[in-house]
Amino acid sequence: MRKAAYWIEKLNLQAHPEGGFFAETYRSEIRCENPAPDIQGKRNFATGIYFLMEKENFSAFHRIKSDEMWHFYSGDPLEILYFDEKAKLHSILLGNSPENGEVFQAVVPAGLWFASRPLKGGEFSLVGCTVSPGFDFQDFEMASRAQLVSEFPNHQKTIEELTRD
Repeated sequence: MRKAAYWIEKLNLQAHPEGGFFAETYRSEIRCENPAPDIQGKRNFATGIYFLMEKENFSAFHRIKSDEMWHFYSGDPLEILYFDEKAKLHSILLGNSPENGEVFQAVVPAGLWFASRPLKGGEFSLVGCTVSPGFDFQDFEMASRAQLVSEFPNHQKTIEELTRD
């Protein structure tokens, strides 16, 4: 199996502000004005990235104003955790072993708090993310640990594991 360093070099991945490494692979040329009630201004129809997360690292809880579809490519399974509108915590395993409950693709709906990390014991996860309407940092919000614990007190341990403040 190839190591994380191989993919970081071959895909020219750069450090991502929420943790891990990424490279943008697609940004549609078509743009639309005010594509959703919460999104004002022009946005690309869709964007895509490679995203690599190494063991002992995580993508901290954050939310965006668009749907985000995740795709598994290589390495170990990635756990994606998100809170739904009823404060229920969901866990998705992105990977290539359906017999272990893993899926190749999954969607985190717009506006929900979510985080991700390689499954315990794994070395790295290489995945892709497609965002529609396209990703824009104006639509990105990093969670505060205190805010999430206040909103979801039954999940304090998970929140502490997946926030950085």
